[in-house]
Formats: sequence, structure tokens, C-alpha cells
Amino acid sequence: MPNSTSIPPLLPSTSCLITTSEQLEALFDAVGAASIKKEVPYVHHHYRAMIEASPFAVLATRGPDGLDASPRGDAPGFIVVEDEKTLLLPERRGNNRVDSLRNILFDPQVGLLFLIPGVGETLRVNGKASISVEPALLDRFAVDGKAPKCMLRIAVDTVYFQCARAIIRSHLWQTAGEKATGLPSPGTILAALTNAEVDGDKYDSELPARQRATLY
Repeated sequence: MPNSTSIPPLLPSTSCLITTSEQLEALFDAVGAASIKKEVPYVHHHYRAMIEASPFAVLATRGPDGLDASPRGDAPGFIVVEDEKTLLLPERRGNNRVDSLRNILFDPQVGLLFLIPGVGETLRVNGKASISVEPALLDRFAVDGKAPKCMLRIAVDTVYFQCARAIIRSHLWQTAGEKATGLPSPGTILAALTNAEVDGDKYDSELPARQRATLY
């Protein structure tokens, strides 16, 4: 029996690649009427309720170097529905890379995916973002006397809920209280990536206090 290391890797056959919309559509059933009708160009009051219940969202942006998806989280309703066509998202403390913000300067189109603990359906919002440092707006979103560095004002293009299948398959909320084991710590990762230039143990020991002190 040949050694597995001698078997060349399988290369994708060009005959098996999907390259046209017609080929793609042939793979799937017709779109159900509900999947079309659930998409609207504004924040319906039921969709507003979902946004106001969500403590976590993923912000997708596109820049000159490609795509980016970044987590955003705070108390439920931290992304405010200003009106049915406008969302307000405070830019809280982070790693100062500001990848998402740089991307928005290049291309204002953004996507948001809202998650609600215990709820299978997620909410998707697509729109165009602008970055504001209006003092009154920053003060309005201050927490513990600390205002965000800037605000995203998102003009809504489309809103719709995503069915629960992905959450059901992943058992996400059933296992939400369980902590994964055997994963490398942030310090371990940094030490490995920098050839121990970063002291991983020191980084890990200082991280919890640093995070608590810099949440806002």
C-alpha cells in the first residue's frame, strides 16, 4: 500500500467549477416566497425589536486590501435605530487597527449580522456607512463618562431575517455556556507568531485587567 505522503494532492477539476448564474441556480430549488417577502428597504418595527435585543453584531466591510468582518458588542440595543432608514453604531475601544473604518473611507457599503442569545433567527442589514465625530452624538453614546472615538451612521438599504438553520446545526446557544478546551491562549499565539518576542505568559496574565480597564 503506498505511503499517503506520496499521493499527490487532488486538484479541482475545471469541469466541476460553477462559473455561471445558470449553473448555480440549477443546484438549488426555487426561492420560496417568504424568503423574498421578508426583505424590506427599511427597519420594520419587528426588525427594530430584534436590533434592540441584540448585544452582538458582525460588521462586514470592503477595502483596497480585501474584505473584513469585525465583531461589535455591548449591552442589548447598543446599535441604535435612529429611524427606519438610519442606524447609529458607536466605535468603542479596540485594538486601534481601525480596519473597518479605513475600509468605509474606501467603500461605504457595509453589512451587519445581528445575533440574539437564545434566538435562532439572525438579522441582516445592508447599507452605506459614514463616520461622524459630531460632539453631541459622541456625548449621547458615552458610557461611564467615556465617549466613543467616532460614530457610524448607517443608511439602511435592505433588512431581512436569516432562518435559524445555521444556529440549529451549530447548537450555538445550547453550548453557549461551555468553554472550549485545548485551544491556544492569545499569549501562546503571539509568542509563536513572534518567535517569543512577545512574552506569552506575561501577555495572558495582564490581559484580563487590561480588557476590563479599556472596555470604553
